[in-house]
Amino acid sequence: MVDVREVWSVAVLGAGTMGMGIAQLCASKGIATRLFDVAEEQLSRATASIDAQLKRQVERGKLEAAEAEATLSRVETISELEASVRGAELVIEAVPERLSLKLDLFRSVLEHVTEDTLLASNTSSLSLTELGQQLGQPERVIGLHFFNPPPVMPLLEIVRGVATSDGSVERALSFARQLQKEPIVVRDFPGFASSRLGVALGAEAIRMLESGVASAVDIDRAMELGYRHPMGPLKLTDLVGLDVRLAILEHLHRELGEQFRPPALLRQLVRAGRTGKKVGIGFYRWTEEGPIPAYP
Repeated sequence: MVDVREVWSVAVLGAGTMGMGIAQLCASKGIATRLFDVAEEQLSRATASIDAQLKRQVERGKLEAAEAEATLSRVETISELEASVRGAELVIEAVPERLSLKLDLFRSVLEHVTEDTLLASNTSSLSLTELGQQLGQPERVIGLHFFNPPPVMPLLEIVRGVATSDGSVERALSFARQLQKEPIVVRDFPGFASSRLGVALGAEAIRMLESGVASAVDIDRAMELGYRHPMGPLKLTDLVGLDVRLAILEHLHRELGEQFRPPALLRQLVRAGRTGKKVGIGFYRWTEEGPIPAYP
């Protein structure tokens, strides 16, 4: 019988957009959460961002002030890896999409956690099978692919590698229910289910924009109004990050072929530093009043 008790201690590694969102989500469900990053300034930005998000919810009447304060108090920011993972039942990495980086990080983690600690990656495209195999811990490595923003988006994609144990999958499903997410379980194929479909649509929208089929706004409106997508593919690419989308497409292009070749326009904008909402400009310019078309 697999122990699927509720998780009470989580370490989130990486305080970028996804890491801070995952930490906020876990803390909001009563879980003691440690948020790790090597950069102290990034941890300060993460704390300020989580605080701002919670205050907006209070202002909109979606959250009680006391609950917001309690959530923030459960997020402990730490710049020392050992202190962040010691005693954690679950470790979730949310660092950039480079297998070597994730491997190095998890190898360090393994020096400080027990054999019962579940090792999860928020990767949106890299192989969990390879990650687990190279770590020598394939049965306890699993994908927990959250969607941006993690506190809001209902889906949690659980990715099982070839050797991920049934017990690890059961623990991940239990954790998803604890977070009040709607989980799907997928096998470890390039791009899984969500990224493969999402980047295919996003890449085609970029090619359409590149060739002048329609404006960014009208391409997005086509999917929002015609297919009932809550957000168009270009606006969503801005939210995810153009650099993140480019990295996923490059990986899928290598693994699956020409249909995933990144559009030239995407490369051009990433080289120009226009990586989306996180820097204030991508296909849209992000202002306090909302997104304004920024291409061409």
